[in-house]
Order: sequence, then structure tokens, then C-alpha cells
Amino acid sequence: MRMIFRIALSCLMALSLNVNAEAEAGQSQKRRGTSFKHDYSAFYTVQRVSVRTSCFPEKLGAILAHIAKQTGRKPMVTSGHRPRSGRSQHSRCYAADIRVPGVPEQRILAAARSAPGIGGVGRYCNGIVHVDIGPKRTWAYCGKAKGLANLKRRARS
Repeated sequence: MRMIFRIALSCLMALSLNVNAEAEAGQSQKRRGTSFKHDYSAFYTVQRVSVRTSCFPEKLGAILAHIAKQTGRKPMVTSGHRPRSGRSQHSRCYAADIRVPGVPEQRILAAARSAPGIGGVGRYCNGIVHVDIGPKRTWAYCGKAKGLANLKRRARS
């Protein structure tokens, strides 16, 4: 009698463990499916390991993917999230400064301006292009001149 009781008990324990494992697997599959987001990080590289891009919103990642598609090369992010950058879009992780090696700056700017959801597009004299998801605007900045003489801003329509 003891032997039958032990076998029955071990079968019940094995069955309950199997049911719990299946239930947990089913719940994790449901959670994964509902919180799925596209990972755009495959469409750009970073210049240095210290460049912060993990907080980029999906919209900014989509802009970088659009630039990669239009230029045929991955953009290299030279600057991403900079928490202490004042009122800059970089402080909110809404902006990226990029280069696309081997692609002319004008082609990068054209690709950035045509990206869906683009906000600001800026150009610096060192060949770096700024893209963000903030308000729509464009600018070109060269040098460290005093005042706003070297900063040209114009509203985009």
C-alpha cells in the first residue's frame, strides 16, 4: 500500500509542476507579444562605446533607419544622450549627431529632411549632422563666434 501511495504522490507532483511550467510559458509568450517594439539599433553604429543610444525612442531609431536606407550605409552616431546639455534635445534623448562615412553631407541632409517624423535637422562645419524629433527647424552652425552671427535658423514649413 505504501508503494502505491508513493507512486501516486510522485505522479501528482510531476503533473502539477508540468501544469505550472506550461502556464508560466503561456503567460510569458503573451507578455512578449504585446510589448514588442522594433529594435532599430541594427541600422546605426556608435563612434565610441561611451555614446549613449539605449534610450533613443523608436521614432528616432526609425529616422536613423530611414537615413541608412536612403544613403545605403549605416549612420555613425557621434553623440546621443547627454543628460547635462541644458535645453537641448540631447538632454531628453531625442537627438543624435551623426556622420555617414563615404556619403556626401548634402545627401545625408536630404535623407534626414525626408525622414518621416523628423523634427530638427542641423549642420555643423565639421561634417556632423544633427537630427532630432523635437520641433521642426533647420540650422547651420560654424565656429565659436560671439552672439548669433554664425547661427542661422529658419523655420521649416
